Amino acid sequence: MNTKKGFTLLELLIVIGILAILSTTIVLVINPAELLAKARDSQRISDLNTLKTAIALFLTETTGESIGEDGYTYSHLAEINCGEDGDEIFNSGFNSNPSRIDGNGWVPINFTKIGNGDSPISSLPIDPVSDEDKSFYYVYMTDGNNGFKLIANMESKYYSQSGSGDVVTNDGGVEPELYETGTNLSIPIKIRNRCYWVYDILIT
Repeated sequence: MNTKKGFTLLELLIVIGILAILSTTIVLVINPAELLAKARDSQRISDLNTLKTAIALFLTETTGESIGEDGYTYSHLAEINCGEDGDEIFNSGFNSNPSRIDGNGWVPINFTKIGNGDSPISSLPIDPVSDEDKSFYYVYMTDGNNGFKLIANMESKYYSQSGSGDVVTNDGGVEPELYETGTNLSIPIKIRNRCYWVYDILIT
């Protein structure tokens, strides 16, 4: 005599409860949001280092070419160059495409003047979430004497202060909460008039 036995309601509830606990534990341990933030931070670090290399090559391969104005803060998201007096100065063509490499993008350097016009980069990098979250974007500054600095805000706990991969505390820059790279990390971050929000957004 064959007897078919199914699951009782109690057994099903126990299985569902165990699965719920396991799922919650996996989410807490793996933390997918942190993993995505860490991946974006890795891209930020890579983007700025690539741009740093391109600017260094530009300085090596050209003579007397401008790399920007001393005291100005250039940013792709702000769509302005913040001068010492807080003036808004728009670059020609900047609003249509901040990634341009001909001097009209968010970094005021004409990379097409390198060698035979073969730029080391095809476009200027943009922060991976800048269109969605205005707290994250790249910044470029120069000291007016071929020294420059690139800045980004780290999103993950891993790359931020006290994280296992902390890149902001000991990068040599002036702001311990921001990732700074370049040839002159002592360039001060300006907080003047209308440009205060550029700084304020980055560190909050």
